[in-house]
Amino acid sequence: MKWIKGLKQLARHIFEIMEVQPDYPHVHKTAYLSHKVKVSSPKNLFMEEGTSIREGAIIMNGPVGYFKMKKWSFSSIDLLVICGNHMPVIGMPLIKVTDKIKRELDKDNKYRKPVIVDEDCWLGARVTLMPGAHVGRGSIIAAGAVVTGCVPAYSIWGGVPAKLIKWKWSIDEVIEHEKQLYSESERFTKEELEQERQNYDKKDIVNK
Repeated sequence: MKWIKGLKQLARHIFEIMEVQPDYPHVHKTAYLSHKVKVSSPKNLFMEEGTSIREGAIIMNGPVGYFKMKKWSFSSIDLLVICGNHMPVIGMPLIKVTDKIKRELDKDNKYRKPVIVDEDCWLGARVTLMPGAHVGRGSIIAAGAVVTGCVPAYSIWGGVPAKLIKWKWSIDEVIEHEKQLYSESERFTKEELEQERQNYDKKDIVNK
């Protein structure tokens, strides 16, 4: 009967709300972290004010790598963050290279890198952030994209691996935007924005 089905759904919802969550010492009180997010190492998850991670996310940060999301950034469903990678070792099958072996041999943390999302970013559905990925302030990552490196501020990226699609705003628009959100010491200068954009080949950018 419909009312029985409704009671079961209500009971399941109450159970999910009451489910005991691990301690997240670095998640701001105003941040939203869905209870349906899986985090390898809660102490290595950093979420600043106003951030949000939706259901289905898997944060594979481990005991060494960490994931940091700065203020006002948010993700859609099924975000995947990977802070570590498998380490090939001569004479050993890859599957048998344990975390303990990796810690002993990977002195420079080549196979364990942080993942950082700067302020005011939007990560679309099913985005993957690989070890060492750094998403610049104000950027948008399209649904299904795989980010493997650094994304410049106020840009839009998509694809596998993710590539620059276009700049989100003109430099003048970015400057006006930041005047309303950030203190003077936090803002990008016009010179910094121009230099960053010069590092990318304009021929590969689709301007509208």
